[in-house]
Amino acid sequence: MHQKELRIALVCYGGVSLAIYMHGVTKELWHLARASRSYHLEEEPEGHVAKVYHDLLGEIEAQQGLRLRVLPDILTGASAGGINAVFLSQAIFAGHSLEPLTDLWLENADVDKLLDPDARPMWKFAKFWAQPIAWWLFKRPGNVVSESVAPETRSEVRRKVSRFVRGRWFQPPFSGDNFSQLLFDAIKAMNANETGPPLLPPGHPLDLLVTATDFRGHVEMLRLHSPAVVEESEHRLPIGFRGLTPAQSGAGLADPLELTIAARATASFPGAFPPLELAEIDRLAQRSKHHWQTRGAFLKRVMPTHVRLGTTEQVALIDGSVLVNAPFEGAIDALHGRPAHREVDRRFVYIDPRPDRIASLKDEEQKPVGFFAAIFGSISALPREQPIRDNLEELKQQSRNAERLQQILAGLRPEVDRAVEKLFGLTFFLDRPTPKRLHNWRAKAQQSAAQEAGYTFHSYAQVKLAGIVERLAKLVHQAAPQLDLPDCDPIVSTLRGELMRRGLDQLSEENGGASEAAIAFFRTHDLGFRIRRLRLLARRLARDWERDPEIPDDVLDLARGEIYAIMRLYLDRDKHAVRHPEFGDLAANVFADPGAVLDHLGAHRLLPEIDDEALDRLCAALAQMPKQLRRRMLFAYLGFPFYDVATLPLLRHEGFTEYDPIKVDRISPDDAPSIRDGGARATLRGIEFYNFGAFFSRAYRENDYLWGRLHGAERMIDLVCSTVDSGVDSRVCHGFKRRAFEAILQEETEAGRCDAGLIESLKSEIAAKFDTV
Repeated sequence: MHQKELRIALVCYGGVSLAIYMHGVTKELWHLARASRSYHLEEEPEGHVAKVYHDLLGEIEAQQGLRLRVLPDILTGASAGGINAVFLSQAIFAGHSLEPLTDLWLENADVDKLLDPDARPMWKFAKFWAQPIAWWLFKRPGNVVSESVAPETRSEVRRKVSRFVRGRWFQPPFSGDNFSQLLFDAIKAMNANETGPPLLPPGHPLDLLVTATDFRGHVEMLRLHSPAVVEESEHRLPIGFRGLTPAQSGAGLADPLELTIAARATASFPGAFPPLELAEIDRLAQRSKHHWQTRGAFLKRVMPTHVRLGTTEQVALIDGSVLVNAPFEGAIDALHGRPAHREVDRRFVYIDPRPDRIASLKDEEQKPVGFFAAIFGSISALPREQPIRDNLEELKQQSRNAERLQQILAGLRPEVDRAVEKLFGLTFFLDRPTPKRLHNWRAKAQQSAAQEAGYTFHSYAQVKLAGIVERLAKLVHQAAPQLDLPDCDPIVSTLRGELMRRGLDQLSEENGGASEAAIAFFRTHDLGFRIRRLRLLARRLARDWERDPEIPDDVLDLARGEIYAIMRLYLDRDKHAVRHPEFGDLAANVFADPGAVLDHLGAHRLLPEIDDEALDRLCAALAQMPKQLRRRMLFAYLGFPFYDVATLPLLRHEGFTEYDPIKVDRISPDDAPSIRDGGARATLRGIEFYNFGAFFSRAYRENDYLWGRLHGAERMIDLVCSTVDSGVDSRVCHGFKRRAFEAILQEETEAGRCDAGLIESLKSEIAAKFDTV
């Protein structure tokens, strides 16, 4: 059975009250991940819609011979979309339910609940001088309520907008303390509910990143030609978390207060909420009697410059969408060092609830930009509508490079196999490797690859040296923020100078191959080479040999598991070295004593010792393999130096990043037309009143939440079906979509939180649409 992982990096845009629609979408991703975990463990799924997804995975396995696992392992968000990313990550990591977030959005995402008690008008004629604004909003012909709010909810919206307008002016109308309390209570409610198993495999990394804006900013250094260094004010402040999925449920991704900070800061809409300051979270901790044990470590990680300068209490964080509304860059960075136990189909999926937000000149008359339109546009719409073209181009280039690498490797394979056959074909003990034999064979293959490369070996060695030094310099730079360096270039120069003094000025011998000094250096520090070699074995196991009927599936699974267990030994080496209590002081003193830094990293990364353990484990695994697989594994392992010499100088791929082609998918009302055409304008109510509409009406929130689930289900099925190489019959996909829609409405009927009439009308619409197809 062919196996594949559909890995999803989810990017949640900011969208004001359309975050409620996005919650419905993310809830379907959660249900799909739960169904996938249940299917993988051969358990019964929980819930109606999870059963549909479970059956879809079974149908694909039965019809296509593909066993698929869905893993949402990278989650980023901005503004209210960041709230969805925070809660979804906690549900995936700890096995918690998303139901408390549904209650938060439907019950509490209302202006009446969010208004600061001190901002509420105390009597009917409060703020009489605000009446002209209220008249403009409500009474004049073509007023904003009449133009943008449906007739059946205008009275509710007028009532709430009136209180909003006549409330406190020139101060944020919404309470930051109340907002933090609501978020904290929802996270605690998730933790208190009955939990299931985590939705990712044990040890698999989960990355969460939300954007925030440091209003006052902090100073960063920028390197120029002249002057050499200048000070630059930096206002971007990402808040990120990474955790290795636990084997058992219940362990949270971070302290609830830290998740509250992330959600509260990223959604601190300018003018509506006060900026988030640490004093607000400290008050929350005191009210809740919650001991924030990791406060110091969290602040040092998230805002190191402010910690160093002692200015953390003055930090004011506002909405992340002001500067970064579509945090693709954080998701791309999170690809670093991810394991892959089988073939991976990596998707970047972004939720865009308003792809129709830019009006066409042909569609409507272009009016002059008015007073309120300019204000709302500058603080709300424009930052959220910057194109993601640059991010998508970066992903596209990475995918091109990955495809190019695979093509090169495939083209080189016959020649490399001949070279390995020539070296080892007559070796008597090749089918009985021991650690000592494998060590000698590996050294022979590496020397042969270096000599046959001729003069091109020098460029290969220089690329390796440059990559290693840059990586070591980054570790030093991260460990020594007190150096106030804009980048790690000065550290790179210092380390290279030290290496030249140690004899690394000449990397190759005259007769070919690496010099003794180069061999010693690469043996001590070349972590990337080891990881690239293991990734090649994993790729061959997952893609080239998995469909060979002569090799049983369980044998391949065991081999993959052992290869990735060995890889984890190496992936932890950097962390092991930099966490040593002496490394911070050594890094701060790098310019005075770079040799001490190199010696420390060499001694505490322990690569030669790990090599010995890796050889023992590899030989033990090879001994358990059937002969045909064992020989292929050996040829790939010993042939890797030939591949590496050819490909590394071309692509500069150091092996630390998940390196497969990436596909990008969008989820929006325009992309899910199975029930109703027309996109957001035909389905969503939160688009009214400048995208604030759902904050003024419970009915609107219920509508957008349900459509989010329906659209999310449609796109989840599209994603799953699209990962099958040969495709899935469109009639099969269509049938599963109908089942998913009906299951969602059944779940919501049983939950009793949405209007029964709305649910019944959607049921009728679905039946009418699908019965005519």
